[in-house]
Amino acid sequence: MDTVPPSNSADKDAQRRSQRVMVKVSVVVLAQGADNKRVSEETRTVTVNAHGAMVLLELKVSIGQLLTLRNSRTGEEAPCRVVYLSPHQSEKREVGVDFMKPSPRFWRISFPPSDWTTRSPEAKASQPSSTRTNSKQKR
Repeated sequence: MDTVPPSNSADKDAQRRSQRVMVKVSVVVLAQGADNKRVSEETRTVTVNAHGAMVLLELKVSIGQLLTLRNSRTGEEAPCRVVYLSPHQSEKREVGVDFMKPSPRFWRISFPPSDWTTRSPEAKASQPSSTRTNSKQKR
């Protein structure tokens, strides 16, 4: 029986630093326009993780371009870099962005996957060892 090698998308998933969560979060994407003017677009995420997001953008961007994401609900901003552009170009295209440093709290998700907290230096620093409990402790 022939075996089929894994697809590129499976390889990318295996290399993912933190699990993706499919959630629509309203964001504003800020960028430098061609004339050096600051441009922005209100949009939403398709997926998020501790290291970035996939957003829908009409704005023309390129791989490696620096952007700023603003969480519309909180006003918090995070610098990021374009790392993926979907080949489909309709009104809006999917654009993958990576935060310049992991920011699992940027999304304000109350049920983040376990790998968001165990791999994120930011999350580890915010959980003092005294707050962790051992489930086998006697009460």
